[in-house]
Parts: sequence; structure tokens; C-alpha cells
Amino acid sequence: MMEKTTVHNVEHRDDEASRIGMWLFIFSELIFFGGLFIVYSVIRYRNQEAFHLAATELNRTVGTINTIILMFSSMTLSMSVTSMQRSNKKLTIALLITTAVLGIIFMVNKYFEWGLKIQHGLFPGSEKLHELGYGDTLFFGIYFAMTGLHMLHLLIGIILIGVMISFVSKDKIRADKFVQLDNISLYWHLVDIIWIFLFPLFYLIT
Repeated sequence: MMEKTTVHNVEHRDDEASRIGMWLFIFSELIFFGGLFIVYSVIRYRNQEAFHLAATELNRTVGTINTIILMFSSMTLSMSVTSMQRSNKKLTIALLITTAVLGIIFMVNKYFEWGLKIQHGLFPGSEKLHELGYGDTLFFGIYFAMTGLHMLHLLIGIILIGVMISFVSKDKIRADKFVQLDNISLYWHLVDIIWIFLFPLFYLIT
């Protein structure tokens, strides 16, 4: 009599490779933004007076509020990872939603801040900036470029958090399988760190 062989479908996961991949991505992003920070520093050194005057046009209060918002969002996302490890599905989803909402509030604040600058003619290519001079044009050109890149990364993060909410609700992410959520948390912390550098460079150093 021939023995029957049962083949079980075994889910293959390489969590360590996933984590290493995310750290490599974060490292590449840090190099990219680090290069932009160096370019900013060199240009600022050569146009100190113009950058000093241009920076006074930015709203420190809005910048500070956005910084606090991002710091809280990093905290809530870290808490969501911990709650997932403890198999608290409802709390995990609530914390993820909170993080996404905080990210959206940041973007709304930045939208209105950009809107005021554009309304006042302080945007690349405007006649007012052309009249103010080369240094002001450089400042606001770099400001819109770097904060725009940061906003793009933040938008991607919000979309990924939405995916994580779906995965958690469908039990694709569980206490024994949360590396994806952990990776998104690392990505979000990267976005937070980038802003922590952008905030003083544009809003505080005058």
C-alpha cells in the first residue's frame, strides 16, 4: 500500500531581509537629504543677509505647531507597533488612524502656509522675488523644493499607513507578523527626522 504524502503550504517570510532593505532605503534617503542640506548651507553662507531677511517671512508659530504634530505622530505610530505586538488590534488601528490624521493636519497647515507665500508673491519665478534679488529667489526656491520633497514623503507615508490599517483589519499583520508595520514606522521616523532638520534651517536660523 502506497503512503499518501500531504504537502502543507508554508508561508515563507524573510523578516530580517525586509528590515535590512528598509534600513538601506533609509540610509540612501539620508544621503540624499544630507546632500541637499549641504547645498543649502553653502548657498546660505554666500547669501547670509538675503537669507536672514527672507527667513523673517516664514511663520515660526506654524512651523513649531507642525513640528509638535509630527513628533506626536511618531509617538502614536511607535505605540501602534507595541500594541500590535500585544495583539491589541483595535488599539493598533486607532493609533494608526491617529497618526494618519496628524499627518494630514500637517499637510493642511503647510498648504495654507504655502498659499500665503504664493498670495504674497513669494514663490519661484514671481516678479516680486525678482525685484527683491538673487538671494531671496534662492531662499524661497530651496524652501519650496525641500519642503515639497518632505511633503511628498509624508504623503507616501500616509498612504502606506492606510495600507497598514487595511492589513491589520484583515489580520495580514498580527502579533507574530508585524515587520511591515515596523518598517513603515521606521519610514515615518525618517520623515520626522528630516523635518526636525528643515525646521531650524528655515524657521529658526535667521
